Amino acid sequence: MIQVIQAQNITLAYLKKKFALYKSEDEQFFTEWFDYIPEMTELEKQYLDRIKNNYLNVLENAPLLEEAVKLVVLSPLLDLAGFYRPPFYIATEESIEICEQAIIDNELNTEDAKEVIKGQIDVLVLQDQLWLLIIESKRSSFSLAKAIPQALTYMLANPQPEHPAYSLVMNGEDFQFIKLIKQDKPIYALSDRFTLYKRENELYKVLNILKKIGQLLS
Repeated sequence: MIQVIQAQNITLAYLKKKFALYKSEDEQFFTEWFDYIPEMTELEKQYLDRIKNNYLNVLENAPLLEEAVKLVVLSPLLDLAGFYRPPFYIATEESIEICEQAIIDNELNTEDAKEVIKGQIDVLVLQDQLWLLIIESKRSSFSLAKAIPQALTYMLANPQPEHPAYSLVMNGEDFQFIKLIKQDKPIYALSDRFTLYKRENELYKVLNILKKIGQLLS
């Protein structure tokens, strides 16, 4: 009998045990988030300031749920980063079903699996059928630590192991990037965490990193 595990219930300990997932502490492993960031225009800065103010103003009235976070913060960021234009296209609420052997073999075949992980990807940026950038938006009250294992699960299912997979986990006010490379053993690393609660608008950094990753993938 196949045991079904929901992706949102996956832990880092499970991923480490099942897939030998390893976290890299090498600063050179994930340089994309800090090494040569594209220039930003004054118009982009003004727009990002408005996004930040919109989020904080709306949050004063009530906690933002996932769909509101997508509307107020995520969608404008994707637009500014160019992910609504070719060669990218957006697929939303994509269902996923993967198992340990499928990840090892780089095939999404779960026929002989004993454990199957199921879930839905909130927003998946695709290029030519490849999973290149996965973006998870969580309720504003959720810690990013709860979203990271789920994002890594989807990244492990990337059928193109020769290419790095990138992810952004966010809850509206906090943002963190992930990079994963599937070699003999899958290795990942995290960027610094960015927040809207600093005086400096850290959406500038988030957008620049999205642009940089978009350039690499296209």
